[in-house]
Amino acid sequence: MLEKTAVSKNTIRRKVLVVDDESVNRKLLGFIISKEHDVIYAENGAQALEVIRENERLLSLILLDLLMPEMDGYELLEILRNDPTLRRIPVIVLTSESSAEVKSLQLGAADFIPKPYDMPEVILARVRRSIELAEDNIIIHETETDALTGLYTKQFFFQYGRQYDHYFPDTPMDALVLNINRFHLVNELFGREFGNRALQTVADIIREFTDSTNGIACRCEADMYYIYIPHRDDYSRLLGECINKFNKAVDNSRISFRLGIYENADMSIDIEQRFDRANIACTNCRSSYSSSYSLYDTKLHERELYNERLINDMDKALEEKQFRVFYQPKYNITGDKPRLASAEALIRWFHPELGMVSPGAFIPLFEENGLVQKLDRYVWREAAAQIKRWKDEYGVTVPVSVNVSRIDIYDPELEAMLLDIVRTNGLGADEYLLEVTESAYTDNSSQIIDTVNKLRADGFRVEMDDFGSGYSSLNMLAALPIDALKMDMRFIRNICQSEKDLRMVELIIEIAEFLKVPVIAEGVETEEQYRLLKQIGCDIIQGYYFSKPVPPEEFNRLIEAENKEEVKC
Repeated sequence: MLEKTAVSKNTIRRKVLVVDDESVNRKLLGFIISKEHDVIYAENGAQALEVIRENERLLSLILLDLLMPEMDGYELLEILRNDPTLRRIPVIVLTSESSAEVKSLQLGAADFIPKPYDMPEVILARVRRSIELAEDNIIIHETETDALTGLYTKQFFFQYGRQYDHYFPDTPMDALVLNINRFHLVNELFGREFGNRALQTVADIIREFTDSTNGIACRCEADMYYIYIPHRDDYSRLLGECINKFNKAVDNSRISFRLGIYENADMSIDIEQRFDRANIACTNCRSSYSSSYSLYDTKLHERELYNERLINDMDKALEEKQFRVFYQPKYNITGDKPRLASAEALIRWFHPELGMVSPGAFIPLFEENGLVQKLDRYVWREAAAQIKRWKDEYGVTVPVSVNVSRIDIYDPELEAMLLDIVRTNGLGADEYLLEVTESAYTDNSSQIIDTVNKLRADGFRVEMDDFGSGYSSLNMLAALPIDALKMDMRFIRNICQSEKDLRMVELIIEIAEFLKVPVIAEGVETEEQYRLLKQIGCDIIQGYYFSKPVPPEEFNRLIEAENKEEVKC
């Protein structure tokens, strides 16, 4: 059995270059150093430069005499210092003059060995130590810089930022977050090689900028950069210059940027929090399709605190039933008189201290933070229980549609959970309607379609919500498993004034007829809209024209009114 031999850094023989015009000195140093390393030689600076370039990847150390013909040690040090590839190789200067040490240090020398060479163990120790320090520095450099762009990594960036604060505590600083809009599409459209070149180009522009402003920068994530610089007031011009330089370098003007700025950052909070604020400002201009920038200000700070309060209060609100489910009726208008057909479950938050919290404030926030699943499940259970109460009290079924978010669709337990909810409440799956937005279908159509097909096979009816707001093609639409099309309310808003909007609604109704599914129009507010929609063949209407979303006790009156109508008939 072969015995394994342990290999450490100290047992590996490195290659060392000895540069000296004196043959005796070269041989003496070579004899000492060859005990631990492989040695090569050069007689002057010019010859040494050739040897270095030939062995640049293999050399671990240079021992350099200063006084030589053709090219002396000072000239060679200058060349090595200015070459980004060669300056990684440590240099120990060989000199008998202590006055040469300062200049050599300024030119990048790592250490000195005094002449004459009468202490071999000291020489070997200095060689060993210089090589170890250089190799450790290389490892540190590789971990502190991003491999693709050469900028700092996020961890080292924050560490250097704290050092900057320590040494310059009175300098007003700005935290900047630069992001490439929809970068994932850049990779898809132009390829990963182009995407990497774009990221490198942005990094080069940022590096040029920070070098001229005494700032630092890092690549935080795939397409996000952090910049920390002394305060300035010309960020609009700065963003424009960056865009121009980028377009010239990459030759693609379809790529846009957004810049979030936290000016005169509060130095009493940690640097990571400062960049959290700059990132909030950056996110604030996410919806822009052109390059833009946003400043973090008092309003954004207040919104941040408000959002944080909502996130922190959510679990308690669910426990205390601060969330209430309201119901907006949907009326079938295909007959002589509108008939109550179903309802949509809509969530409302009655906060004990903040009052009525707008769904527009908390739903997008919870979607962004992944908390919307908790809210959805709460609504699902409440809605199913309410359907059961109406059945028991009035002897009729009012189907209720609940929202199934994109995150819910990817939950492997979704089907089992929904079936458990309807069975627990003694309902049939056909009494429970599911709304899935059009954009969810276009996100990952194959997985969405598989999930929806399973739910429909269980008896659930599925409505495509916000139809017309997404990007589904007609070819794709024909293959989608749906039981109703629900038009985006923006189409309804101007149908009485805009021929174009009216024609769009007519086209959607024609598509629904082709698919043999009913059309639901939401956001109907006036009698004129109602009559026009009825005239062009809309099946079901939802909106303030009939009723705003109401709590269950008010919805009871709508059921009672419907029952009276049926008795009259």
